[in-house]
Amino acid sequence: MQLLANQSTLRAADERHVIFVVFDYSFVQHPVYEPAVMTLARDHRIDFFRGLALIFIFWDHVPHNPLGQITLRNFGFSDAAEVFVFLAGYAAVLAYGKVLAREGFLIACVKILRRAWVLYVVHIFLLAMLMGIVFFANSHVETRDLVEEMGMHHFISDPQQALIDELLLRFKPNLMDPLPLYIVLLAGLPLVLPILVRKTWVVVAMSVALYLMVPLAGWNLAAIKDGVWYFNPVAWQLLFVLGGAAAIHSQRPRLPESRPLIRQPLFMTAAVYVVVAGVLTVLWRWPQIHDALVPPGLSNLIYPISKTNLSPVRLLHFLALAYVTAKLLPDTGWTQNWLAQQSCRMGRFSLEIFCLGVLLAPLADMLNALTDDAFAMQIFTALVGAGLMALLGAWLEFNKRLNQTSKRSQPSAAPTETDRISL
Repeated sequence: MQLLANQSTLRAADERHVIFVVFDYSFVQHPVYEPAVMTLARDHRIDFFRGLALIFIFWDHVPHNPLGQITLRNFGFSDAAEVFVFLAGYAAVLAYGKVLAREGFLIACVKILRRAWVLYVVHIFLLAMLMGIVFFANSHVETRDLVEEMGMHHFISDPQQALIDELLLRFKPNLMDPLPLYIVLLAGLPLVLPILVRKTWVVVAMSVALYLMVPLAGWNLAAIKDGVWYFNPVAWQLLFVLGGAAAIHSQRPRLPESRPLIRQPLFMTAAVYVVVAGVLTVLWRWPQIHDALVPPGLSNLIYPISKTNLSPVRLLHFLALAYVTAKLLPDTGWTQNWLAQQSCRMGRFSLEIFCLGVLLAPLADMLNALTDDAFAMQIFTALVGAGLMALLGAWLEFNKRLNQTSKRSQPSAAPTETDRISL
């Protein structure tokens, strides 16, 4: 997927990881996992923030959208992409960790790979639909070349090679980066899941080591025309693994913190980092003021901030933001109001909502262009798009409840992993 970064449209996306780990095959015959690690409790905060990230991704993908100025990327080094990938890892490990504990490694592996195949098929069909919409929109817009903006000239110039590259996940027009990343990361999950649920720190350490090799070895996957993936899976796997580690940690009992937040050093350090990053990001709007206030040594230390390779300052900003948010919102009571419930519902059906957002973005851009990017039309298309995403979430939940009602007459039917994880 692509996101708008600062004042320009950036390609963005979302999530999984490639980690090569040798594990003890005795797990297959004699699985011994901690039964208390995964509980049945659902954290609605995860659904809420995943749904909110989907809205932000949609708004960031519509050029010149005024509501894109209030998204996460405008107030810190990280953006909705980090939220999406981290929560994808959280949800995947939480869901498939339960499958692993209940049914063993082989069944969990089959279900993970089956889900990866479903995502691959969805990606192929989504790209075909996106190209059709972009070509349609481009035929109605005279002021801009939407085909060029969406990075689809490769298909026009060499359609045969473009189709091959599409099947190999090498051809990824704008908006289409997240699903290939997610497919790769999900396909690699069976390699680490048995160890992750038992020795979390081992997988995290190996993931960090792999992440640190990216700037040293320049590892990335190949894309079209000698390019590389916009979201480097070798780097972004760390965020996915950390999401999985957070899911495991959240399921384990721990002593409540009695000290107030202001007396917790880790919280205060994270909060200060979030505030400083927010101030620096806001100052990007006024380069002269930024250069006057920020010492050259600090600028040389933090810039450039690579999104492709998940720059350390981006990673630390997201982790600090996630920690501060979790501390400030420790329970889920606030997710029960009507507006929050709409976001939660979208988060529960993230794959379908993400696909709809990808298709709506070029249509919104077309309508904006036809009115010369009138402010009222930009606000209208942004709100209508978010509303349609919420309506799709409501429709999907309604259908799910109908299916659950019909299954009540079959008590022996066990829920599948897709009932617990949507993307």
